[in-house]
Amino acid sequence: MNSKGIFNYISADSQSSLYRNGKVLTRRNLEGTDSEWVGVNYEQHEVVVNDARNGVSATLEKQGFQLVDDDIESLNINFFDNDVVLHNYYPLCADRVKESVGARAVYAFDHNIRSAVGKKSKKMITGGQQVQGPAHAVHGDYTLTSAPERLLQLSKPPGKNDTIRSLIGEGSSLIPPSEVEQISNGGRFAIINLWRSIVPEPVEMNPLALCDASRVNPDDLVVFEVHYEDRIGENYFAKYNPNHNWWFYPKMNRSEALLIKQWDSEGGLARTKGDQPDASFPEAPCTFSFHSAFKEPSTPDEAPDRWSMEVRCIALF
Repeated sequence: MNSKGIFNYISADSQSSLYRNGKVLTRRNLEGTDSEWVGVNYEQHEVVVNDARNGVSATLEKQGFQLVDDDIESLNINFFDNDVVLHNYYPLCADRVKESVGARAVYAFDHNIRSAVGKKSKKMITGGQQVQGPAHAVHGDYTLTSAPERLLQLSKPPGKNDTIRSLIGEGSSLIPPSEVEQISNGGRFAIINLWRSIVPEPVEMNPLALCDASRVNPDDLVVFEVHYEDRIGENYFAKYNPNHNWWFYPKMNRSEALLIKQWDSEGGLARTKGDQPDASFPEAPCTFSFHSAFKEPSTPDEAPDRWSMEVRCIALF
């Protein structure tokens, strides 16, 4: 069934931007908590959210998202233990993404657990950071600057606060520098999230909605800077565009995974440095999908809370 939801877009009077300008930002501590917001002004819009289970075959290449079967129930993974996630779950995610997209190599490099209840109670992941709340803002995780920066960072030894240090060892890099050099000489890379429920109950509260990438225009984009202690990350916030086309998968369960395109260097928007949208290049893969949690109106108040994990993977082609 189709639904409707109230979505938080950045205000129409915010300056569209493809590159950082110091106008829209936050400061984030080591636990992943934001302490200061600058220039972040939202406005709410009601949009139709289509049921993607109803005869739709969305793909990672064209729409920027794709549902896959991924039953890991028998593995009994403790998602609240950082070491278990890094060593036992990351390889599974990398293999699943590699199989799905046909990449020559895939590396899992980051993850978050999200839950409104977990955020409110300040639940900590053993050996990791604090549980985050569902992100109720229309956004993309990477930008023209931060996507290639992240690729380069992963080819160097991680900083003291990077969780993958315990996975790869002191002084090592996750991605061999030779791989990055190959990408720099005309290769393709993509950043893809593997998103799933990590509790037995299907997702009802705060489900994740995804925007068809072909409906995203460069003028929709506003750079959101994330200032960490040792680096500056970037996301794209979205300005409202009535042409955006939204989808969700009702009641996702733990035997399913959602692949979400966060960036693709072969996308039309990426290759033209934001001069043209993906829609101008129908034969090329898309660049990324906006996404946001939303309150689904038919969900009962007593429905169980959503507990989800997203693992970020970088795919090399």
